[in-house]
Amino acid sequence: MAELTTTIYDLTVIGAGPGGYEAALEAAKLGLRTALIEKDSLGGTCLNRGCIPTKTLLHSSELYTKICDAERFGISAEHVLPDLSKIQTHKQATITTLQKGIAALLKAAKVTVYQGLGTVIDTGTDASGNEGIKQVQITSDGADPVTIETRQILLASGSVPSVPPIPGHDLPGVMTSDELLSWDQEPFSSLLIIGGGVIGVEFAGIWQALGTKVTILEALPSLITNMDKELGQSLKQSLKKKGADIHTGAKVQSLEAADDGILCTYTEKDTVCTCTAQAVLIATGRKPYTDGLFADGLAPSMERGRILTDEHFQTNIPGIYAIGDVNGKLQLAHAATAQGFHAVHRIAAALAADSAGKNGSCVSDPVLDLVPSCIYSSPEIASVGLTLDQAKEQGLAAKSHKILSSANGKSVLSLQERGFMKVIYLEETHVIIGAQLLCARATDMISEFAVAIAQKLTLEEMASVIRPHPSFSEMITQVTTL
Repeated sequence: MAELTTTIYDLTVIGAGPGGYEAALEAAKLGLRTALIEKDSLGGTCLNRGCIPTKTLLHSSELYTKICDAERFGISAEHVLPDLSKIQTHKQATITTLQKGIAALLKAAKVTVYQGLGTVIDTGTDASGNEGIKQVQITSDGADPVTIETRQILLASGSVPSVPPIPGHDLPGVMTSDELLSWDQEPFSSLLIIGGGVIGVEFAGIWQALGTKVTILEALPSLITNMDKELGQSLKQSLKKKGADIHTGAKVQSLEAADDGILCTYTEKDTVCTCTAQAVLIATGRKPYTDGLFADGLAPSMERGRILTDEHFQTNIPGIYAIGDVNGKLQLAHAATAQGFHAVHRIAAALAADSAGKNGSCVSDPVLDLVPSCIYSSPEIASVGLTLDQAKEQGLAAKSHKILSSANGKSVLSLQERGFMKVIYLEETHVIIGAQLLCARATDMISEFAVAIAQKLTLEEMASVIRPHPSFSEMITQVTTL
């Protein structure tokens, strides 16, 4: 029988990724007695198997490319080779440093951290729907189960790679991003990537920079189909220019072991085709992770694996919330953090109202269509707000203005690849409603446009801001000047 702790927490957070641990910190800041449960490592997928390790490898691969290209800047560099083992050591050191930082923040905030799998075993809801104390059981290898009691629960269990049932998907050498991120041997001579979304194109950039021949097979008509069409077209041209083979509208039929690697059979325009690669990355998206979250018969309403919530991220079970990838609304770390903050403030207000016997105050909802979407390719891609097509679909009288990065001094002197910046605005008022960037530092500059859209700024107001010269941000002034 599981040991029952004597403490009753105000909030228990299950999952210590960006959404979970940031929510726990915010809850503690608001005075809530908070517990945080994590079955793996602090930081979740983003820190351990996603955002941070991917960008660390990307930084190393881009640095290698720049050194190899140093002759163009008047610098001689010979016998430069990537050492994946040392690159992985740097990646792990980065992760460890950030994990220690999170642990220190949680300790300082007096958040109680439990290591293990958190399972909701009592939702605290009676037959009449009245809400009461809930119970979460924590199990871990080599230790007796522990049960904690809590008034509210926040689920932030994240997601895992989604692997379609392709024959041969379990062959040696066929990997998801989890496995490929830890590869510390010699770079592959060739890599087949199944999927042309964010994960696929970012890994293509990393391995292509390290000298690997990359092939991408994407079932849909274009790469990164959830973003502006021109971004996908330009990215495809960039990758092909660097040597990648890219096939869109290509549907994988099977994977087989071959003498020279892994043989992939796929159809493209009703034609059966094959290609061979030393390794295969399956990058066909991610799915919500809900394994073990609830005891039998206690799970909230779900749809296609994701936990359904209302606009405040509460499930159909009173006092149980779900944020981040597990609710399937938007699979971005910064979106999970924003959702977590909102949910925690709702929870704090509700608990305060219960104790005072009155209705809690409302907090503003995070505006999910103003969450910047970024791809750390080379050049970088970033988007926020509406595309021109989306604006027209909504019946808005909108126009776009686009400039090329080749007119920007900082881009020219640093020999950046040609890109562009595009702003979407209302024709009559010039109010900015969207922006798409494909250029150096796009992921750093996109927030200016997010603020502009949130504050309903016009082109003229954005252009009136004085930006330093030379800088990449001068493009913002240029694109908002008609």
